[in-house]
Amino acid sequence: MAVNTFVKDCDDPNPLIRALAVRTMGCIRVDKITEYLCEPLRKCLKDEDPYVRKTAAVSVAKLHDINATLVEEQGFLDSLRELLGDSNPMVVANAVAALTEINESSSTGKPLIEMDTATINKLLTALNECTEWGQIFILDNLSSFNPKDDREAQSICERITPRLAHANAAVVLSAVKVLMKYMEMMGQDTDFVTNISKKLSPPLVTLLSSEPEVQYVALRNINLIIQKRPDILKHEMKVFFVKYNDPIYIKLEKLDIMIRLTSQANIAQVLSELKEYSTEVDVDFVRKSVRAIGRCAIKVEQSAERCVSTLLDLIQTKVNYVVQEAVVVIKDIFRKYPNKYESIIGTLCENLDTLDEPEARASMIWIIGEYAERIDNADDLLESFLDNFND
Repeated sequence: MAVNTFVKDCDDPNPLIRALAVRTMGCIRVDKITEYLCEPLRKCLKDEDPYVRKTAAVSVAKLHDINATLVEEQGFLDSLRELLGDSNPMVVANAVAALTEINESSSTGKPLIEMDTATINKLLTALNECTEWGQIFILDNLSSFNPKDDREAQSICERITPRLAHANAAVVLSAVKVLMKYMEMMGQDTDFVTNISKKLSPPLVTLLSSEPEVQYVALRNINLIIQKRPDILKHEMKVFFVKYNDPIYIKLEKLDIMIRLTSQANIAQVLSELKEYSTEVDVDFVRKSVRAIGRCAIKVEQSAERCVSTLLDLIQTKVNYVVQEAVVVIKDIFRKYPNKYESIIGTLCENLDTLDEPEARASMIWIIGEYAERIDNADDLLESFLDNFND
């Protein structure tokens, strides 16, 4: 009874009723209903009203979830592809979303949207006028397209760049993803790539003033971006300095990015911050901060001495966990720069009694063994570790 009513409603003169009828039928996840849905759905995909067409496009994806074979046999996939050229941007966006969803659940793995220049132009035209949700689907599909030459890639980039100013963080990150991929194709040295790189920095920085959850997603993306193109954010070190009220997951992510952006030009600023973080109350964060100082020493050779001096200052604080992390880090510095900073071994040996963590003790044993000829009582020091060797 109910299904017959929905089928009748699909011919209602009111477009809102037609759209609601086809949407409701698509939501009833019962196999027997699918055969009744085919004809009304086919009509609605060619309906004169864009609201009905866009609703029908999503219903095809729902139907595919219930009965994939039926969708393919009835030619609904071809109807969706035709909707990519629709005059209404919302219809295009929904058709892209439906095809993407079907593609993800398809076992063949063959892309359903044929990405040629004509399709790309249709998608780019729709991009400016559809909703945020639609824009994300369109941008994600554009990222899988390989332009035939630099000129086409530049043309697409120019049309996508305005999305960087969008208020929605997901749209901004999707646009960044497309631009990063196309920049890769265009090579490193062109003026166009340099120009795009400059435009990527402000939107990424703006995302860091959002709520913590959005910040975290942005930071994870930034971490990947700067591994590929550190120049994009090399002048923005200050925005990654940790705030006192940042959640721990934000603090740790910022710390990682700071180390990646560290260079000879900003090392003094970074070390000053890291030293400050090493006096925080959060033990886990303090440990990571001390390790970060060591990573800076290994990364920026010219500033290794300054980093070692900072670590010695931290050892003088006599805070147990700080001293232990500092010993582990200094061992790594000794391995990277052998025979360079042996003068600090005496200070390390003075703090031998405070070491109770396995990693710190192992690091100290390595240092004593490696520089035994420079330590007068090396054998006595090693013997002190043997007393509780079973631990």
